[in-house]
Amino acid sequence: MSIRRHAIAFAAALAVLSVSAPALAQEKLKVLATFSILGDFVKNVGGDRVEVTTLVGPNSDAHVFSPAPADAKRVAAAKVIVTNGLGFEGWMARLMRASGTKAAPVVATKGIKPRKQAAHGHSHGHDDTDPHAWQSVANAKVYVANIQAALIAADPGGKAAYEANAKAYLAKLDALDKEVREAVAAIPKDRRRIITSHDAFGYFQAAYGVEFIAPQGVSTESEASARDVGRIITQIKRQKIPAVFLENVTDPRLIQRIAAESGAKVGGQLYSDALTDEKGAAPTYIDMIRYNIKQLVSALATS
Repeated sequence: MSIRRHAIAFAAALAVLSVSAPALAQEKLKVLATFSILGDFVKNVGGDRVEVTTLVGPNSDAHVFSPAPADAKRVAAAKVIVTNGLGFEGWMARLMRASGTKAAPVVATKGIKPRKQAAHGHSHGHDDTDPHAWQSVANAKVYVANIQAALIAADPGGKAAYEANAKAYLAKLDALDKEVREAVAAIPKDRRRIITSHDAFGYFQAAYGVEFIAPQGVSTESEASARDVGRIITQIKRQKIPAVFLENVTDPRLIQRIAAESGAKVGGQLYSDALTDEKGAAPTYIDMIRYNIKQLVSALATS
């Protein structure tokens, strides 16, 4: 009988383990990030303690995103909601109201000095504040600090893990920033200017000294006017701007037309507002910045 009792107890213990294992797996902190670049920051800081959901996925444009009912459910399920702010997610306030979420949004750009977009003679619907702050690696470090603080506030037991993860990632960002500066230094100063689809690289320009000229403003929702396009074609010819670049979230026809009419070469594709999927060239933020700078150096460093 003693052996039989032990067998029953052992079976009962196994049953408890089989129930508790998935329960433990479900205890990850549910974090919702509004778009793919933020999602990557959260994964790097959160590590194994978080389950990250991203609303606007790879190669998708957050400027023109239209939430579906399923997105409201994702927002409602999240314990932490990470947004970019600076007018980037104009649809987010409505989505949060629709979801009934009790979670307060974390604004990842808190503490970053906003850049104002240079006036192109047309409005972009959110006071011309440039939301693309992640294009400066120094700003990306501010994003990471804000995300770390938010995760610790929501999950104090993970404080040591979040701090260690953030420290390791910040070291990688420091190395990336140095890499970008060294690469730009290899480009002759008079060649450090390009044309790209929309004004998404202002923070990169301010940080690293490469001039970006865009026919569209800071949002892809607006269409470039004929006057804007004509002005840029004239500028390309006058300043001998060597290359124009496509973006993964915009219609390529505008840049192709400018290239054809100006004689500038299409230097390739840059990643601005979205990462690629795992099979693409820029599945992480670090991959994205590294890919972009290689594209720029390739097009600008030599004639």
